[in-house]
Amino acid sequence: QVQLVESGGGLVQPGGSLRLSCFASTFDLRYYAVGWFRQAPGKEREGVACFNNGDFSTRYVDSVKGRFTFSRDVAKNTVYLQMNNLEPEDSALYHCAISSKLQFRLCEPEDYDTWGQGTQVTVSS
Repeated sequence: QVQLVESGGGLVQPGGSLRLSCFASTFDLRYYAVGWFRQAPGKEREGVACFNNGDFSTRYVDSVKGRFTFSRDVAKNTVYLQMNNLEPEDSALYHCAISSKLQFRLCEPEDYDTWGQGTQVTVSS
């Protein structure tokens, strides 16, 4: 069974940094579109940083541009989300997800079919 395992969340003060990791245990991430999503209580799930394995570009939601960076380590079959200058509004449960669809909408949660269990990020003083 395909598994994605996230880690790296925690409690951090505003302005701090965290790096989230997402490891795929049973398949090669190189062949899938991978995205980082987040969902805060009472809010819809949103795509934060989504990698297009077709053109190797990454789409970021406007609120994180310049602060968050997606990266991947092919050898470790792991993707990362480096989050700098964190704000209280970044507090959420963060998931990584993949899309195995031939046609999909980048960063659209409905088009991603395998999800990790999530890691909590809390930004508070």
